[in-house]
Amino acid sequence: MATITIQDVSRRSGLSEPTLRYYEDVGLIGPIDRDGNSGHRRYRDEDLHVIEALACLRAVGVGIEDMRAYLANRARGRAAAAEQRDLLLRHAERIEAEIAAQQARLGYLREKAAMWDARDRGDAVAEAEATQRVVDAVGRLRGLR
Repeated sequence: MATITIQDVSRRSGLSEPTLRYYEDVGLIGPIDRDGNSGHRRYRDEDLHVIEALACLRAVGVGIEDMRAYLANRARGRAAAAEQRDLLLRHAERIEAEIAAQQARLGYLREKAAMWDARDRGDAVAEAEATQRVVDAVGRLRGLR
């Protein structure tokens, strides 16, 4: 059975070496086998599958406790399918809210720039219209607080 160094696992997964060590320390992965001579970590293919799943979860902002729940559900298979679905949908909803917030921020910036553009061109009508859109965008930003 081939084993892989922590450096190679880090390159493959995109997770830093300290993150991999931390995930082992908190019990998300491992225990990881050690080289008998050097004591260096040696990851197996099975470890990589778990690490790849954790890297994806981390990339979408899933926290440690939900990672732990995800792995436990994954081990239970179909019996935990509904829990797994709910966990993932909860995070999907969080991301949708983040996207909506970013869109509100973007809208404000674009409308404010349009107002200044109209002012630069000396177009009072366009400036007044853009100013109203800025007021509307500010209202959307207040809804984010």
